[in-house]
Formats: sequence, structure tokens, C-alpha cells
Amino acid sequence: MATEQNKALMNRIINEVFNRGNIRLVDELFAPGFVGHEELPPGIPPGREAVKQLSTKYRSAFPDLKVTIDDTIAAGDRVVVRCTWRGTHKGEFMGVPPTGKKVSFGVIDIVRIAGGKVLEHWGQMDGMGMMKQLGVF
Repeated sequence: MATEQNKALMNRIINEVFNRGNIRLVDELFAPGFVGHEELPPGIPPGREAVKQLSTKYRSAFPDLKVTIDDTIAAGDRVVVRCTWRGTHKGEFMGVPPTGKKVSFGVIDIVRIAGGKVLEHWGQMDGMGMMKQLGVF
């Protein structure tokens, strides 16, 4: 049963935090000592604050952001989701002024969960593909 609960937690994070921008849920869904294992953009602090600020940055740059879960795999305390992120670039993003272009790019997230909260995260996104679509490259 814990596997299904862990999958439901990831689904809630994607739908509530990223699709709806409900960042107040981050403190409820991520452990106080949460650790993200990817390099963060300059100026983004680690921990739960990183999740809040990144969600806000993406939703500000792509106000129609929609994250679709394509696959979910769960085993033990780990959940892997493969998602497609889509949106229209209407706000500054990583120094790139709004282009009005629609983007679609893949993201793979792996999380470790305990006690109903995310403890760790590893993620990979097709940032190069996104930037190509914005016309940066």
C-alpha cells in the first residue's frame, strides 16, 4: 500500500505545486531536511525553498504551464516519474526575455519518500531542447 501512497504523493506534487502553483503545500509534502541532488540556477537556495522558487519561476515564465505525467514507476521508498512540461513563454526565464513561443520538453524525476514526505530528489530535464525551442540556440 505504501507504493500506491508514494505514487499518489508525486501525483499531488505535480498537479498541485507545479500545475496549480500551490507552493504553500511544499512545506507539507517535503520533509524539513529535504535534499535536491541537482545543480540549481544561480540565486536559488537549496531545500524546500528551491522547490518553491523554481515552481514560481516556471509558472511566471510559462503561465499556462501544464505538466503531464507520462509514466510512473514505484518500488520501495522510490518513485520515478517521466513527465512532459508544456507552456507558452510569456515571462522572463533564466535571462531570456519572453518570446511568446510554445515549448514542450521532457523531465524525469526520482524521489525518495518516507513518512509521507519527499526526503530526496534527483532530476533530469531536457533544458537544451527547451532553450532551442525558445530560439536561444
